[in-house]
Amino acid sequence: MTTRIALFGAGGKMGVRLSTNLLGSPFEVRHVEPSPAGQQRLREALGIECVPVEQAIDGAEVVILAVPDTLIGRVAREITPRLRPGTMVIVLDAAAPYAGHLPENPDLTYFVTHPCHPVIFDAAVHGPGKPDYFGGVSAPQSIVCALMQGPEEAYALGEAVARTIYKPIVKSYRVTVEQMALLEPGLSETVCATLLDVMREAMDEVVRRGVPPDCARDFLLGHMTILAAVTFRQIEGQFSDACNKAITFGKPRLMREDWLKVFEQDEIAESIRRIT
Repeated sequence: MTTRIALFGAGGKMGVRLSTNLLGSPFEVRHVEPSPAGQQRLREALGIECVPVEQAIDGAEVVILAVPDTLIGRVAREITPRLRPGTMVIVLDAAAPYAGHLPENPDLTYFVTHPCHPVIFDAAVHGPGKPDYFGGVSAPQSIVCALMQGPEEAYALGEAVARTIYKPIVKSYRVTVEQMALLEPGLSETVCATLLDVMREAMDEVVRRGVPPDCARDFLLGHMTILAAVTFRQIEGQFSDACNKAITFGKPRLMREDWLKVFEQDEIAESIRRIT
């Protein structure tokens, strides 16, 4: 029997990506989008008509909440009392589940999944046509999945849905919600996004000091390519003595000694509190 999916937020930025990948899938999808602009976007881009909430969740085995983190709790509280026991609720980020925004309901299955996004070294990211930096279009990516609550046999269904909405997939990693929170916001946003923002500020500073903007950008992004390839062992190689000395003396100048505490449970919880 075909699995029926109710997709909430179908006309949003993420929802349209999911709606596109669900076209032609073995799932029967009912699209929910309160925004007239989002409804029009789905209609024009994919020829999809949205349906009312009650029609969408009637008999649905899976409900996907493709809505902002700040709305997850409210939407979940509104619809979960009307879902049949055994229904799977899929959330696309660990923040709201980690923060306890999903209603306590032991009759439902909660599944969390998130894309890793295409690896920067993958040639498919820069293949013919428009570059697919985000993933879910042409460049393959891996995903992380967590069965937060529910029977073990439900995991296969959640992963099958995740593989469809984020396709094409390289690997699927099973983690816990707590581990997913370490990955995001911890690793990807608190650390990676912050350091990239600092690098952009550094580039702007050398431009302010007289380096031509295009020169500074090419120099930084070019060095990011080779330095990242060596650092993450994409290629065999090592840094020069001069580079190693720069790291040794630069890291204490840029980083606090206790910076790894960003991964402590209370730090992750506070970061998620701010997000949600």
